[in-house]
Amino acid sequence: MSSFRLLPGAGDSPVVLHVPHSSREIPEWVRHGIELDDAALELELDHVTDAHTAAIAAAGADAAALRPWRFVNGLSRLVIDPERFPDEREEMLSVGMGAVYTRTTHRERLRPADTDPRPLVERYFHPYARAMTAAVADRLEAVGRAVVIDVHSYPTEPLPYELHGDGPRPPICLGTDAFHTPAGLLAAAERAFADFGGTGLDSPFAGTYVPLDFHGRDPRVSALMIEIRRDLYMTEPGGPAGPGVERLGAALAELIGSV
Repeated sequence: MSSFRLLPGAGDSPVVLHVPHSSREIPEWVRHGIELDDAALELELDHVTDAHTAAIAAAGADAAALRPWRFVNGLSRLVIDPERFPDEREEMLSVGMGAVYTRTTHRERLRPADTDPRPLVERYFHPYARAMTAAVADRLEAVGRAVVIDVHSYPTEPLPYELHGDGPRPPICLGTDAFHTPAGLLAAAERAFADFGGTGLDSPFAGTYVPLDFHGRDPRVSALMIEIRRDLYMTEPGGPAGPGVERLGAALAELIGSV
């Protein structure tokens, strides 16, 4: 069974909603390599999971006039984090959170520091990256452009793992890329999410996901990260969703319709 899903949208939609961190699922063989006991693991999943973001993306897709494509990770980021660099380029290696995490959100031991990441990277990271690359290439072939909208959430209060947690924490953080985030896409997101108490840029999280085959190379690929502060739609940490999910889905649909 694949660890991710590509949910088809309209044939003429350029939009791919990317939902990488919404799942809590950990295969049993991977669980054996995690040193936390069950209670500690559940608490870590509460903190690290972008809970209900798949539901927000689904609500946005359902409300959009032209249905976007959705690429949804079916595994927890404690298995692999598909948005990290799988090598020394990744700055989060400094806190044990590269493509395969060895530390928790509170900088406690998750796996041994000398864990070999290659089995997990080969089994899960590379297939995911290839499939996301293919999804974007398919939109380029079909429509001539692709718009990747990265759907995330983040906690109201900073967690110890955050390297840039001392900056603003607006209701909606918009993560940008100098090459792949055009001014029009950013302005459309600012309009769509204007009613949630304010938007900010690249704080506390910066950047956005673009498959490496296109990154910095193909201007036909646009991208923007939507980081939603969790108090807008859920009880923290790891609690149930509230009515904010539908409101955020409607705003996401507005953004989709404008691009």
